[in-house]
Amino acid sequence: MKVIVQKYGGTSVGTLERIQAVADRVARTRAADGDAVVAVVSAMSGETNRLIQLARDLAPRPVERELDVLMATGEQASAALLAIALQQRGVAARSFLGHQIRIGTDSAFGRARIRRIEIDSLREALRRGEVPVVAGFQGVDDDSNITTLGRGGSDTSAVAVAAALEADVCEILTDVDGVYTTDPRICPAARKLARISYDEMLELASLGAKVLQIRSVEAAKRYSVPVHVRTSFDDSAGTWVVREEAGMEDILVSGVALDRDQAKITVERVPDKPGLASKLLGPVASAGIVVDMIIQNASHGGDTDMTFTVPLADFDRALPMVQKTAAEIGAAGVVSDSNVVKVSVVGLGMRSHAGVAARMFDVLARENINIQMISTSEIKISVVLDAKYGELAVRELHRAFVEEVDGTGGHG
Repeated sequence: MKVIVQKYGGTSVGTLERIQAVADRVARTRAADGDAVVAVVSAMSGETNRLIQLARDLAPRPVERELDVLMATGEQASAALLAIALQQRGVAARSFLGHQIRIGTDSAFGRARIRRIEIDSLREALRRGEVPVVAGFQGVDDDSNITTLGRGGSDTSAVAVAAALEADVCEILTDVDGVYTTDPRICPAARKLARISYDEMLELASLGAKVLQIRSVEAAKRYSVPVHVRTSFDDSAGTWVVREEAGMEDILVSGVALDRDQAKITVERVPDKPGLASKLLGPVASAGIVVDMIIQNASHGGDTDMTFTVPLADFDRALPMVQKTAAEIGAAGVVSDSNVVKVSVVGLGMRSHAGVAARMFDVLARENINIQMISTSEIKISVVLDAKYGELAVRELHRAFVEEVDGTGGHG
């Protein structure tokens, strides 16, 4: 008997009618081959934002512990409603919250990380022939406090449960029908990928692709969980996220990503001495702000410029910290720009094909698009551009690397 974990996103459980449709799908899956099914659910679409707003109407900065208690109720409601809908169809079902399974996490409220899962209760439910309906996004710390895993955390819950159960597949069912070579809303020529490697998906998730939460991909890769991203609104095949397979490197570029969540900070004329970079970025890191791309210019006359990017949502917090530290270390000043985007091309084929960067830069030069920063990895090239050129850059790079490639390869 196969074990299938199905995760349903907020749009998929957004109304009672859609919850009914999810119950029908779970029942069909279970009946088809006698498979064991575990359903993991998000809160109904918009519910988490509504709960956060209620808290902020009472306090501008609610205590994080209490905010987690409040937000976790969204998934609790979805789990109970889906269990009820399944029971009405004659399917034995039982809802499980994070503390009932015992999804153990650290105590970083709002962004907790899963440390362990105690799945005896789930295995027992499956032995009884029940469908466990698990509230995603939540866990419990060592002091029995309710914790939440951060935005998109239900994906991580589902993959973690699938890994613990050694499930045959983790289906991520959402309002999109798979992973595309780029955002179809920007580029109508985007193609759905049949398969993509964990590493490529990790890069795309970190670069702005919203289909999968990055921590869920990390967990899937670590525990070799096959992930099938597909729509909950029909039975069409989606995109499989799997280990690297023969032939994947034959495709030069699998995707082009646009990340609008970027801001750039430049510290001018930093004394070129050991330890100053650490002093500049230390307070930012201590505040939990992720620094992405970093460029330090060559030293001239004992001074150097340092430029780095931070998430746009953290820009207003990061800038005063950097300005304060810059003054303390004797830098000339700080220049910032929140009107930038990051555009990236991703593909396993970059490992074995030369000239990708040159071609990328040539495409952008033809459109008179200036590159402000460049970052590379083994399977990725990213550039920071003025925000007004972001969508144009995506379309032109997609045309050059995906549409103009002979044949369709494994694109879909």
